[in-house]
Amino acid sequence: MEASRGQNGIQLLLAAEQEAQHIVNTAKTAKMARLKQAKEEAEREIADFRAQMEAEYQRKLAESSGDSGANVKRLEQETDTKIEELKAQSSSISSDVVQMLLKYVTTVKN
Repeated sequence: MEASRGQNGIQLLLAAEQEAQHIVNTAKTAKMARLKQAKEEAEREIADFRAQMEAEYQRKLAESSGDSGANVKRLEQETDTKIEELKAQSSSISSDVVQMLLKYVTTVKN
């Protein structure tokens, strides 16, 4: 009877060990599945964020490049206008400047 009881106890221990191993394996499998799912979710979020940032960059790039053509034209017009104003001013006072320079060049100081 002692041997039967000992044998029965060993069988119970082996069964408990197998059940524990099964539980550990199930937990490992569940953990690996969850890690894989978390990785996929993170990659999806990264891809979404990257797409959003790329779209915003492209939008800003389009805005700035579209404006640069208009800005160049505007700056060219302003420059031409300023050049014409300076030419008009210089032509209107050039005779006065020449007279003033001649006066100072030809005047002798004691």
